[in-house]
Amino acid sequence: MKKVLKWIGIVLGAIVGLLVLAVIAVLVISGTRSNKRYDTAVESVALPTDEASIARGEYLVHAVAVCAACHGDNLAGKEFVNDPALGVIYTSNLTSGQGGVGATFSDEDWVRVLRHGVGPDGKSVIVMPSQRFTVMSDEDLGALLAYLKTVPPVDNVTPEPSLGPLGRVLPLMEPSVLPASVIDQDGPRPSAPEPGVNAEYGKYLVTLGTCQDCHGPDLNGAPSMEPGALPGANLTPGGELANWTVEEFVQTMHTGTTPDGRVLAGDMAEAVKYYGSQSDDDLAAIFAYLQTLPAMERGY
Repeated sequence: MKKVLKWIGIVLGAIVGLLVLAVIAVLVISGTRSNKRYDTAVESVALPTDEASIARGEYLVHAVAVCAACHGDNLAGKEFVNDPALGVIYTSNLTSGQGGVGATFSDEDWVRVLRHGVGPDGKSVIVMPSQRFTVMSDEDLGALLAYLKTVPPVDNVTPEPSLGPLGRVLPLMEPSVLPASVIDQDGPRPSAPEPGVNAEYGKYLVTLGTCQDCHGPDLNGAPSMEPGALPGANLTPGGELANWTVEEFVQTMHTGTTPDGRVLAGDMAEAVKYYGSQSDDDLAAIFAYLQTLPAMERGY
């Protein structure tokens, strides 16, 4: 009996030892990815000064790329994640106030973060959806940056990220947490479509709006990463939108109420505060693009 217990102890000890080694290996690999430095060649982007361009930049920040949804309506940063397993993460203060990157970022720094997902220290930024913003035209990126320079300064020193156990290994599970790692840093610049009520421009707006992050890479719906949160809806013709008209889609985005009287809930209830301020033409372009997708069953 003692020999049996001894061997059981040895086996259990070996299993525990292997698990410890596996955890250490995962943490080392994840840490290596997080600390990787990128020597990125940053292209020059002209920043306009006219009122129309700055207004376009404000529209992109608040209604299309919805930077305000994560960084706060005053763009001074806010708590983004607070979870024992993931950790505590605050979004950056984008203004020029105390603690704001607007006080220290050069134009090159802004372009590097937004288009390449790389911070001034050469490391990938965290969570920032830069992989979506790579499609942004030079004109729109210049307008967006020009607007950010006009935002009133707000003093708000946001804490550095404090990652929990799951947060430390998340880059291995979801590489886009480190956007620089999923961006082709040497790839050619994609051409941006001309604005208009058409599917091509609608796809551009959907990409800048990071819709895939909630609705899945094929936009046919996806479960939320937040426990207990509602899943992203199926936006393909295989879902509810197949029976909507463009007018109904536009009205739903403006009001947050569907054609059958259902009030949008969950993350989308918050999202329509921003996306709903898009113009009728831009929302119609988005609807035109969604109608070109293959009809798919919901992805959850």
